[in-house]
Amino acid sequence: MREPEISDELISAHGLAPDEYQKILEIIGRAPTFTELGIFSAMWNEHCSYKSSKKWLRSLPTSGPQVICGPGENAGVVDIGDGQAVVFKMESHNHPSYIEPYQGAATGVG
Repeated sequence: MREPEISDELISAHGLAPDEYQKILEIIGRAPTFTELGIFSAMWNEHCSYKSSKKWLRSLPTSGPQVICGPGENAGVVDIGDGQAVVFKMESHNHPSYIEPYQGAATGVG
């Protein structure tokens, strides 16, 4: 079976911006195959890489006197005084929070 030719329309249909496609060319040093384009599309989507929200997440403070546990694999914990703390956790892998921020982990509520 013959793979489709890589075109601007196909790149766009895979959710990749022109600059992202250029980055793919730089990384692998050639035009990707259809299969490789699909792999980059899957790995660089919001669900896996936070490509749309990463810039906003990076703008948040991550350290300070009130930060008990900063960002990472688990929830962040912030001291709110009087011996209490608040825990922040944003889960995007059950139901993408960028796509549907109000449903939460829809896998667990249905």
